[in-house]
Amino acid sequence: MRAARFYGPKDVRIENVAEPEGPAPDEVILDVALASVCGTDSSEWAHGPLLVPLHTRHPGSGHLGPLILGHEFVGRVAAVGSAVSQLRVGDRVVSGAGVSCGKCDWCRAGRTNLCAHYYTIGLHVDGGLAQKVRTPARICRKVPDAIDDRSATLAQPLSVALHAVNRSGVLPGMTAAIIGTGGIGAFITAGVASIGVDRLIAIDIDVDRLATARRLGATHTIDARSADTASAILDLTGGLGAHVVFEASGSPSAPAAALAAARRGGRVVLVGLHSAPRELNLLAFTVREVDIITTLAHVCDTDLPRSLELLSNPQLADAVVDKVIPLDALVDAALQPLAAGRARGKIIVDLRL
Repeated sequence: MRAARFYGPKDVRIENVAEPEGPAPDEVILDVALASVCGTDSSEWAHGPLLVPLHTRHPGSGHLGPLILGHEFVGRVAAVGSAVSQLRVGDRVVSGAGVSCGKCDWCRAGRTNLCAHYYTIGLHVDGGLAQKVRTPARICRKVPDAIDDRSATLAQPLSVALHAVNRSGVLPGMTAAIIGTGGIGAFITAGVASIGVDRLIAIDIDVDRLATARRLGATHTIDARSADTASAILDLTGGLGAHVVFEASGSPSAPAAALAAARRGGRVVLVGLHSAPRELNLLAFTVREVDIITTLAHVCDTDLPRSLELLSNPQLADAVVDKVIPLDALVDAALQPLAAGRARGKIIVDLRL
């Protein structure tokens, strides 16, 4: 089969590889239709290995060496393990990306994204930028007929955003602000808008991303190139600040800006990954009782079904998808522009071309 395999920095090869073995009793094998490309994929291509176990065996997946990328995909069930009863050959499904053991303290508490043996398809074991992929049946969900493949391939990244929204505790009537509306930030915008907040403020340095945020439900937008983020949010909220501020940019100054923009008793949700320590005024958190919330990945049982509900509206995909490309164009048309910050939206790979 054809697949995109990571060998090292600036070295992703489109090549013929063996089809996945199995499935194991609790797994299915999917014929992949579409797979979308994530910023994590482009980071691995540009600077990796960051997460891929290229030189050291992964303790959860057991994988070591070159790896097929891709953790956002939709396909049809081609083979079913002997213990799988909820899926049949021919079912169209999306798969979550995180694989958990189901037995540890975190899994028993429903926090499967914190599993002691957690690993990610497409980063720690072969993924979905291939014509076939193996995945546990328990993290797959059937795609309703009303949702097309293009929308369905967004279910996993949307689930990551919805997990952040769930963690935030944002409620109807509140004011929410999102710093960074590219990638996951755009999906957070859609998730918060679906709740029915009073004000939804989107902040970015890219006018196209801000335009997308408005399409997804932002009521106000702030261009951070020409306005101070915290001051602008305070101006829009009568000096009170936002109930919830999502930091989804990873910018060095963004956590401090999020704190300054949160109201007394509000929450700051840290979504963006920061590669270095950041200085924060903890006294300002304490004297205003501002909660710091962190978020990681998604929980399939809760977040994936909700993402499919939102994707029943094709306007979400219309707003965030830039283009659909063949697998052979992956490096030049997806990984390179994503790594350079030139991508204008979600890029989807059609594995059938």
